[in-house]
Amino acid sequence: MKNLFARFAKDESGATAIEYGLIAALIAVVCIAIWGSIGTSLNTKFSAVNTALK
Repeated sequence: MKNLFARFAKDESGATAIEYGLIAALIAVVCIAIWGSIGTSLNTKFSAVNTALK
């Protein structure tokens, strides 16, 4: 039983998976922020073109 707890304490594969998950979440947040700002500027440009065409 002691050996089982020792192996469990030394196992770092779960920590690695959590780190990869945190990195993926950070990348997703950055992408959403960038796409949001690009979408806003595109909306402004398209509104200007729409106004010019009227």
